[in-house]
Parts: sequence; C-alpha cells; structure tokens
Amino acid sequence: MATPLLICDDSMMARKQVARSLPEGWDVDITFATNGVEGLQAIREGKGEMVFLDLTMPEMDGYQVLEAVKAEGLDTMIIVISGDIQPTAHARVTQLGAIEFIQKPVNPEKLAATLKKFGLI
Repeated sequence: MATPLLICDDSMMARKQVARSLPEGWDVDITFATNGVEGLQAIREGKGEMVFLDLTMPEMDGYQVLEAVKAEGLDTMIIVISGDIQPTAHARVTQLGAIEFIQKPVNPEKLAATLKKFGLI
C-alpha cells in the first residue's frame, strides 16, 4: 500500500523539485498543500503519514503546523525542508517534533539517505 505523502510548500517550484527528488520506486501517494492551513487539514484527513514541510509560508507557517500536530497528537512523521538553515531553526523544529531538517534545494541523495535512516525506504 502506498504511503500517504504530503509536500507542503507555498512555492510551486519547490513542491515540484521535492517531488522530483523522491527516490525512484518509493510507493507514495502524493498530496500537495500550498500553505500550513491546507497542510494541517491534509494531515488531519490522513493524507500526510509522511510530510515534507516548509517553514516560511502564508496563513500558517511550518512552526505553527508543527505546534498544531503536536498539540492534537496527530500521527505523522515530518521532515522540514527549508532554506532557513540557522541552528536556532533546526533546534526549534526538532523540539516541535520534526524528525529531520533538510536544506533547500533538496539533494536527492541526502533525501534518500534520510529516508533510509528512518526506515522509510
């Protein structure tokens, strides 16, 4: 059965780049969200067992999504994908429950290694 994968980023180019970077043969059912509100709703609907989450988005940013997921006890694994590489951002998202932080643009080899590290592929 395909893993429900949510790619949540306000940039269409970034969403497409992440989708193109997925390991070949990984059985996923991809849903796209353009902001945190859409992303959180998709997670609530079961479309984000695995989530690639941007931090800087309109309406609801990635930090707020992480806070809501944690507060609601939603069952999802979140990898933050962001251009904000400050150590404070990395520490904060980890504290909020993200399993990993990957810098934009996504390097396909780094993404595959991260997914292997957590037994996702």
